[in-house]
Amino acid sequence: MNAPIRFARRLRPWMLGAVMALLLGACASQPPVPDWRVNAQAASERATSAYLAGNTRVANLEFDRMRKEVARTGDAGLMARAELLRCSTQVASLVFEPCSGFEALRADAAAPEIAYANYLAGRLPPQELTLLPSAQQPAAQRLLQGGAISSGDAALLPAMDQPLPRLVAAALWFQAGQGHPAVITLAVDTASSQGWSRPLLAWLQVQARHAESAGDAVEARRVRRRIELVLNGGALPPAAPSKPAAP
Repeated sequence: MNAPIRFARRLRPWMLGAVMALLLGACASQPPVPDWRVNAQAASERATSAYLAGNTRVANLEFDRMRKEVARTGDAGLMARAELLRCSTQVASLVFEPCSGFEALRADAAAPEIAYANYLAGRLPPQELTLLPSAQQPAAQRLLQGGAISSGDAALLPAMDQPLPRLVAAALWFQAGQGHPAVITLAVDTASSQGWSRPLLAWLQVQARHAESAGDAVEARRVRRRIELVLNGGALPPAAPSKPAAP
């Protein structure tokens, strides 16, 4: 075996140890994530999932846990942001109520949070549009323009990568009287793909009423059957009894 190869083999363990020491040193230099942040993040994720799945009891418990963890910081701005998360899940599910938790903190909230609260309430001033997350600005701008939504406008929603903001935008269009069959279908598909039964049922009800008002009885029955499937938790309806054979 020639000398360069023998030297390389002797060097490899040393190099591995040096690299590991470097990596471990870099990890050690990073400050640990505070417990409150870890706990608040986990509680917010569980609360959001539970609410959208229709489990109100668990959602309320987890939102309360999230509040308690954020309250440990004494940061009203962070608490305001947490309240907006809860209100956005309600709007996505077509529950339009005052965001009272945020309003109690509005005086100490930052401008982006105030703008988002105004957006959820359907009263966003045009000058606050650029304070919203950039991905949500086109849909919010279309909301500000007013008038009937077209199928072309509906294409703004799939461009939003995150399903929750997409449902929020669709809900705000609907609340403002800017509903469109393409928007309703997209909202149904978004909630369905996520398994979010609460907003899915809300949007399916809208879809069924739209079909009924359009005189499409076949489509209305199809949507109503889908609603029953969600409500029954997948249990199939009993089969109709067969008629006895004629003697």
